[in-house]
Amino acid sequence: MAAAAAAGPERPKTSPKAVKFLFGGLAGMGATVFVQPLDLVKNRMQLSGEGAKTKEYKTSFHAVRSILRKEGVRGIYTGLSAGLLRQATYTTTRLGIYTILFEKLSKADGTPPNFFMKAVIGMTAGATGAFVGTPAEVALIRMTADGRLPPDQRRGYTNVFNALLRITREEGVLTLWRGCVPTMARAVVVNAAQLASYSQSKQFLLDSGYFRDNIFCHFCASMVSGLVTTAASMPVDIAKTRIQNMRMIDGKPEYRNGLDVLMKVVRYEGFFSLWKGFTPYYARLGPHTVLTFIFLEQMNIFYKKFFLSA
Repeated sequence: MAAAAAAGPERPKTSPKAVKFLFGGLAGMGATVFVQPLDLVKNRMQLSGEGAKTKEYKTSFHAVRSILRKEGVRGIYTGLSAGLLRQATYTTTRLGIYTILFEKLSKADGTPPNFFMKAVIGMTAGATGAFVGTPAEVALIRMTADGRLPPDQRRGYTNVFNALLRITREEGVLTLWRGCVPTMARAVVVNAAQLASYSQSKQFLLDSGYFRDNIFCHFCASMVSGLVTTAASMPVDIAKTRIQNMRMIDGKPEYRNGLDVLMKVVRYEGFFSLWKGFTPYYARLGPHTVLTFIFLEQMNIFYKKFFLSA
């Protein structure tokens, strides 16, 4: 049974491991189609004002208007191929591993793991998924950031595979894992908060007696989970974004590591700049969390109904 269905009243037979991985990836990819524009705005906001420069965007809405005016409707979906590949690698791995560990650590009578164990499972799944998905993450950050640069400074990747090939050829294969540590750190925070808080919120709602295990319950639990995750993970996310987008200056990187990013952001842009782009981040993470878990729940229901019950 999927992680999102962990608090359900019944625990049917365990579905094959391959199905768990596949459903996780497909759910994430389906959600990305809807929220990719928000991901682009979030990345642009996090890079705006970098290095004490004048902020390019005053608000999230200003960023959306500016992008649409300068790059058109297609521009707001820049990096979609990288976003889909990230979900195919990162989300497939993390939700698949989470689901398998969740079931193995649940008791024979169907009692789910406690909150602490859910968090541990989430962190393990997130870190593993982040390592697998870092190349797609690097491509995504660069593709979504390209439109903010002058034409002569743009990287001009045509799609995610072109980005991966060019990064490997021009900068070396290890560059595909640039920012791997903050990416994994972000994933640990996100998954500990998102997966554990989702399961816990859903379990609380069901135990209250006012909710049934349906889409409305999944929606409410997902929105709570998205808010908790946004507040907890934004500082780590801005470090990841800037490291993966940075260039070499006179043979030296702009930032030494994630801690260096955080210190420079606080020094030059202010403490609360660590939460720069909070609105698009939550606007992206909230719906993405909702859509991912709803898609995942519905695919599991379909699978159990038409395959396990046969």
